[in-house]
Amino acid sequence: QEGVKAENEHIDLKVAGQDGSVVQFGIKRHTPLSKPMKAYCCPQGLSVRQIMFLFDGQPVKEADTPAQLEMEDEDTIDVYQQQT
Repeated sequence: QEGVKAENEHIDLKVAGQDGSVVQFGIKRHTPLSKPMKAYCCPQGLSVRQIMFLFDGQPVKEADTPAQLEMEDEDTIDVYQQQT
């Protein structure tokens, strides 16, 4: 159905840290998730490689897009720090 405007191009995702913090990111459905992943890590001085991002219990890769993972508006990505 073309009339439905490609089910809202823009969605808001939440990134939830282990410390209870939640950061919200607006992202287009076909934008790689590396963008919010880096935006989450940089202010904390972390590298994306030090962090594991999970959506519905599955690891999220930087190249994944919300469309590929069938994410909806307001979905949450959980963040875990890799044990070194």
